[in-house]
Amino acid sequence: MYKLVIFDFDGTLADSARWLACELNPLAARFGLRQVTEAEVETLRGCDTRQILSRLGVPTWKLPFIARHLRRRIAQDAGAIQLFPGAKALLRSLAGQGVVLGLVSSNSAANVRRILGPEAAALIEHYECGVGLFGKAVRFRKVVRRARVRPAETLCIGDETRDIEAAREAGLASGAVLWGYHRRELLAERAPTWLFETPDDVAARLAA
Repeated sequence: MYKLVIFDFDGTLADSARWLACELNPLAARFGLRQVTEAEVETLRGCDTRQILSRLGVPTWKLPFIARHLRRRIAQDAGAIQLFPGAKALLRSLAGQGVVLGLVSSNSAANVRRILGPEAAALIEHYECGVGLFGKAVRFRKVVRRARVRPAETLCIGDETRDIEAAREAGLASGAVLWGYHRRELLAERAPTWLFETPDDVAARLAA
């Protein structure tokens, strides 16, 4: 059905949510944001990205500085961030079926490749990293052009509502994974093309 599958990274292939939860309050102290409790961290999973930024008191102008800081911190702690079980097998399965793989992420290319490891990183043909928080649609289109496939042959897979919104803006199908950051009900409200329970579910349903 799809000749090109474009993945998000954090929360989709990499299990970085717990790492980020531990970074929230140090980040807040550094950038003058509101501190959060453990209960609030869980509540935020039911909020979309704009709601999260509002609750944490993050002004738009600080986003590039926060993103740059987080990329540096991930580089320092990359060894503590693992791929989700089944993520590497999913990439191998899709590549083995002849599907072209892409990746669009706000994380840095160096961090992404290090956490993926050489084998998995080599399976992905098209990388667009260091993307702004709401800049994925443009990068999705760029990957589609570079892969020389039609939009109708492309699926974008991520774990947040902004991944669904960016795919829709780019005129592409979207797949929302239920093992990442945002809760099922929030993702379902945005009506993605697909909802995936596990990495094995992605491989099975796309092979059907």
